[in-house]
This record gives sequence, C-alpha cells and structure tokens, in this order.
Amino acid sequence: MTANRRQRRSSGRITLNDVAGAAGVSPITVSRTLRGERSVDPVLAQRVREAAERLGYVPDPAARALASQRSTQVLVLVPLLSNALFVDLLEAVHRTLFPEGFQPLIGVTHYDSAEEELLLRTYLPHRPAGLLVTGFDRSEAARQLIVRSGVPCVHLMETSTAPGVACVGFSQQAAGATITRHLLERGRRRIAFCGAQLDPRVLQRAEGYRSTLREAGLYDPRLEMLSPERSSIALGARLFEDMVQRMPDIDAIFFCNDDIAQGGLLAANRLQIAVPGRIAIAGFNDLAGSAQMVPPLTTIRTPRGEVGQAGATMLLGLMRGTLEQPQCIDLDYELIVREST
Repeated sequence: MTANRRQRRSSGRITLNDVAGAAGVSPITVSRTLRGERSVDPVLAQRVREAAERLGYVPDPAARALASQRSTQVLVLVPLLSNALFVDLLEAVHRTLFPEGFQPLIGVTHYDSAEEELLLRTYLPHRPAGLLVTGFDRSEAARQLIVRSGVPCVHLMETSTAPGVACVGFSQQAAGATITRHLLERGRRRIAFCGAQLDPRVLQRAEGYRSTLREAGLYDPRLEMLSPERSSIALGARLFEDMVQRMPDIDAIFFCNDDIAQGGLLAANRLQIAVPGRIAIAGFNDLAGSAQMVPPLTTIRTPRGEVGQAGATMLLGLMRGTLEQPQCIDLDYELIVREST
C-alpha cells in the first residue's frame, strides 16, 4: 500500500488488512500471528511480523476487544499517585499483568467516594477485563456498580471475612496495635498518636492504638492529634511541635505514616529534643529514607509490592476462570525496630 493511499484514509491509521495485503496472507493469519498463536506457519508468521514492522502497524485494542468480546484492560483505582505506598503497589500490578497481555488503566480517587463512583461510572461501561480497588470503604452506589457490572474484582491493602470477597492485604488495626505494644514494652506510658489524611486505613491503625492502650489502662483521648491534611514531612514537623507544646509530658508518638514521622524526627532535632531519650518516635509503612533518619526510624514494614503482585495474580485467575472461588490472602506485616524507640 502506498503512502498516498494511506493518507487518503480518514483516520490515517494502518489497519490489520493493510498488513495482510503487504504480507500476502489473510487478515485472520495476521491476527493469529500478532496474538502469538503458535499454530501459524513460521514462514508466514515471519512475513507478517516484517510487514507489521515495516508499515508501523499498531494494534487497535478497542477493535480487538470488540471482535473478541474480551477487553485486555484492567481498571486499577488508587487514592493517590504522590504516595510511594501506591506507586510500589502499581509497579507490582504492572509487572504481573502486562506480560500476561493485560494493560492496567489507572484511576485516582483522591480519597473521595464521589470521585471513585464517577470513575466507575465512566470506565465500567467499557467492560474492562478486571478491577482492582483499594480497601472496602466506598459508597453504596459504588458497591452496586461493581457488583452489577459482573467484572471480576479484587480488593487491595485490607482483608475481609465476608464470603465471596476477593482481597489481598493485612490487618491495619493489628499493625497499629503491634507498634503501640512495642512502645509499651519499651516502658513508654504517655503515648500520643498523630494521624493525617484520615482515610479508613489510618483510622484502623488508630483503633489498634486505642484498643491496646485501653487494655493497658493508659488510653487518654487528649493524646490524639488527627489532621485531615495530606500526609507530608512538613505536616509531621508541625504535628510534633503542636503535640509537645500541648502535652509536654508525652514520652512517645506513634505517627500514622513514615513521612510525618520523618517530619517529627526533623522537628525534634531542630528543637533539641532527644529521641528516643526524651520522646520515642515510631512510624508506619517503612518508606524510603526511614532507615537513614537520625536516629533511624522504628516502623511497620507493609507488603505493598507483594499485595500488588498477589492481587493481580488472583485477578488473573478470576478473569481466566482458573480460580473458581474468590480468596482472602493475609500477607501480614513486620515490626522494624530501629534506634528511634
């Protein structure tokens, strides 16, 4: 096919028929070759690949999905892309799905249930092959959209005992209790909690903190400082300063995330408050830089990469029908004890 003929096409796009004509084969042979089917004669397959490369052919995923009645897109809904936690998760999802012929389509909810519902209403009519969502906290309308779509769905970062629910994660509440228990075992008795963002997982960690201190008879609601602001180092520094000014008798702070814990450590150094001598500091998620802080930060290491990989693998099974029943996988967490406590 000449360049002039291609330019006369309304779209200018090289089609599967163009490749078939250039290779001297049928369109179905081109389709089977480019799908990687081994039943195609090797000589013909080589001609098809050479023609496709020469013409610059790029498959049309919409046309392929229409022809096969199967999409290769997987909708992945995460709260933020600025949080390293979800970047690690998305990397693992991509590494698992892409080699299997599926393309992640990322939607960002910004911790807003209405925005998540809008994303579902926008993308579910396109019939994605599967759906990965973060946690279980969403509007009833969003839940019904997922159920009625019939699209296989796996929930990430949390676990559930509900029947028929596919999920991969760990207990946020148990992890919050573990870090609080560690501080108690270090002899701390006035343990504060600083939370940011206040998404469901942060609130679950806070509940783990509360329940542990209640059991010890040491819970004091005045030692909680909760901010709806997005988690950041700058916010952590401000929360630390406000907490020590308001409650000068505290001897430990559990920060809901490592970035605000890092900010707290920097503020302590600036204010010449000894850590852990005067105040012990602990974080959550074991983000980059926590091991390099002065002193290195005690934290909970969360398996976000493993969650992404296991969740995507489970979804592959559901999409292909090789996994008959949804599963719940608890990947647990790890207490990382460093010098800050």
